[in-house]
Amino acid sequence: ALIKASAKLEFRAVLVTSAGTATSSVDEPGSTDEVDSTPTPSPEQTPATEEPIAEPVDASDLNWITPEIQKEFDELDCSTAFREPGQIDDPTIPLVTCDRNGLSKFILGPVELDGANISDASNGTVQSSTGASTNTWAVNLDFDDVGTAAFSTVTKRLFPLELPRNQFAITLDGFVITAPTTQAVITNGSAQITGSFDRDSSKVLADQLKYGSLPIGFEVQSQENISATLGQDQLTSGLLAGLIGLILVVIYSAFQYRGLAIVTIGSLLVAAVLVYLLIAFLSWRQGYRLSMAGVAGLIVSIGVTVDSFIVYFERVRDEIREGRNLEVAVENAWRRSIRTILASDAVSFIAAATLFILTVGNVRGFAFTLGLTTIVDLIVVMLFTHPLLQLLARTKFFSSGHPWSGFDSKALKASGYVGRGQFRVAPSLPQGKALKVSKEAATRQTIAERKAQAAQEEADRTGGR
Repeated sequence: ALIKASAKLEFRAVLVTSAGTATSSVDEPGSTDEVDSTPTPSPEQTPATEEPIAEPVDASDLNWITPEIQKEFDELDCSTAFREPGQIDDPTIPLVTCDRNGLSKFILGPVELDGANISDASNGTVQSSTGASTNTWAVNLDFDDVGTAAFSTVTKRLFPLELPRNQFAITLDGFVITAPTTQAVITNGSAQITGSFDRDSSKVLADQLKYGSLPIGFEVQSQENISATLGQDQLTSGLLAGLIGLILVVIYSAFQYRGLAIVTIGSLLVAAVLVYLLIAFLSWRQGYRLSMAGVAGLIVSIGVTVDSFIVYFERVRDEIREGRNLEVAVENAWRRSIRTILASDAVSFIAAATLFILTVGNVRGFAFTLGLTTIVDLIVVMLFTHPLLQLLARTKFFSSGHPWSGFDSKALKASGYVGRGQFRVAPSLPQGKALKVSKEAATRQTIAERKAQAAQEEADRTGGR
């Protein structure tokens, strides 16, 4: 249904009321409804389209009740849905409706006062004639100038009448939220509703009267019919996009890092299981529902997670290029890469937290899943990826620098990285000039480079013996 208005608060006079169950027409034998004051002709005597005998003179006039309205009232069952979402009622004609709890049903007259004329509503205890506070809770209403005049006219008419016609119903979006009896003529614009209230129930009614008095209107700019399966289709499309992205990541890892793709795939699977368990737990305990924006956050998190692996793997390769064996390279690379990973994830988490705090709606769903998966990324890298790579470094396939291991020492050295303290001399260069150039280069070495060169030369001599 198309919603065009909401929070519509209205005051209507009560014409007829009874229990909120369907009943037979008052003219049928065995009817138990007491509506003697309602001059309703029988269906046999009056056609369904016949107008009332006389024109109504005010909103409490029973001539408002036509055979059609009486039939609608008799057949109304408050336990079933009888109103459309966003339904707008004509304020100039009677209304057949139920209370919020579905216990009573009403025939109400036309609207006499709009909720926008309520200037304030509050709850409090009733004060005695001496000004002492009692234990009886009530709801206090204050009207503006227009509301004061209109409410004065209504109470003057309702006060002499008998039940139920001396009641006025207050409806919110077409449902009766209260139907108090008029006990006095009120001309000062301040009314008090009493009854079987406690602190909480009086506060609820006061809030409904206060904030429900602010009608919200919607002007229809466009209208689009959407199938009931659209959400499922969008979710399927989002999951398909995530699967395609995951497959591309696996292909890239296998092409770039060869055997290390095992680590990438294993880490992504562990991360996926953790995220699924967390979302399932939040759905169970907190009623969390994954939206399309949340799915987008999960897809983006794949890149965040893989970025951590790439940083770690490249640090290991740098260590191997410097001549270290794989086990030592893994440990040294972890100490160097964890700082970069922490900084990267911290930036992602801060961005997600900022979006979650400052935005609303779907953007918050995106921010929530992005922040959640960033935390999961840290857990997986520390507790799974690093230990797994330590174990693989002890295997012959990876430690030997197999071409398909991702740690091929020959291929890494051929990348053009020479290393500290190493000088290359062209074979065609004369020996004297080469010696001069080498001395000049030696004077430009840093202390670390000199120590590294000395250690390398010592290792070469030891190996020679």
